This record gives sequence, C-alpha cells and structure tokens, in this order.
Amino acid sequence: MEKVELEIVGLSYSQTQSGAYALVLGEKKGKRRLPIIIGGFEAQAIAIELEKMKPSRPLTHDLFKSLCDSFDIVLNEVIIYNLVEGIFFAKIICQQGEKVVEIDTRTSDAIALAVRFNCPVYTYEFILSSAGIILEEGKMPDKEADALEEDLLAEESEEKKEKTIAEYSESELNDMLQKAIEDENYELASTIKKELDRRKNESN
Repeated sequence: MEKVELEIVGLSYSQTQSGAYALVLGEKKGKRRLPIIIGGFEAQAIAIELEKMKPSRPLTHDLFKSLCDSFDIVLNEVIIYNLVEGIFFAKIICQQGEKVVEIDTRTSDAIALAVRFNCPVYTYEFILSSAGIILEEGKMPDKEADALEEDLLAEESEEKKEKTIAEYSESELNDMLQKAIEDENYELASTIKKELDRRKNESN
C-alpha cells in the first residue's frame, strides 16, 4: 500500500474528553486532516519538544531517544497502519546497522518519538479516507467547526495569560520559566517562553 506522509498541524486541549488532548495531523500534500485524541502526558511530551524546551529531568521519550543514540539505533519512520473502532494503531521502524525492526506502539508515543528523532510520519490512504476531515471551500463539517471553536477558545485563553505575563520583567520571567519546568508545568512554561521570544524578536 502506498504511504501518505503526515505532519503535525495542531495540538490543543480536547473539550469532548476531560484530561485529553486533540492531536491533528495533516497530509503534507493535501487538505485532509487526521484528528487523534491523546493523553495529557503524551501531549506534553510532544509540546515541549516542538517548543524546544528542556525539562529538568528526562521524560520517558527523552530516555528512549538517549538509549537509542547510545546504541546507534535510528528511528527511520513512524507508520499509522490501522484504525479499529476509533483506535489508531502505529508502529516505529528502527534500524541498527543493517538490522531493521518494526515495533508496535501507541500512536501518541510514536509521534512523541518522531519529533525527537525528526523522522517522517506516514499513514495509508484507507485510514485518511475513513477518518480524515476535508475542509472544502465554503463548507465546514461539524468536526472541523468544533476544532476551530476549540482553537479559538484556546487562543483567547492564551491571550489572557500573555497579557498577565507581559507585566513581569525578563528576569522574573526567566525565574518563572525555570520553576515551571521544574514543576513539569509545561503549558505555563510554553506561554512564558513565547513571551520571552516575543521580547527578544522586538529587541532585534
């Protein structure tokens, strides 16, 4: 079966399932989107790597990456290969020398590893056809509308946080960032880092 390459296009808190997050993958050469509900821990693991933040202690996925690096194991690709009763199945393709091994994994863990190894993520056409969402011009399916509403609410909440954080000095923000990382409050750490980056860009 021909593989379709995906990329991360969104990660936000799910308003339909408490404590869960919506990871949205999109095909690189198309308009279809693949929404996947994942747990909070995995969402944080993906978010802190996308934001290039360094936790005070290695997370599980960081440990896996360090272990692979130590034994010259490369993660070649991630494949979301099946969808059964709303559950996505994934596998990672690892290589050590000439030996290639396929390992079954949860999709959320696979994506958290993919962003660390900077490897491609693929799925198959039948999965996109059955679970993908297409935003047609002039039309907005219910799922896409819900996703948009969720994003807007998240942006509104984020804007309110930034207005409060903007009142702190750069030194205070750096201290707050370190404290947030130590407390593993990566959502707050991400917001603080955005404010620091904004100030840095304005000063350049």
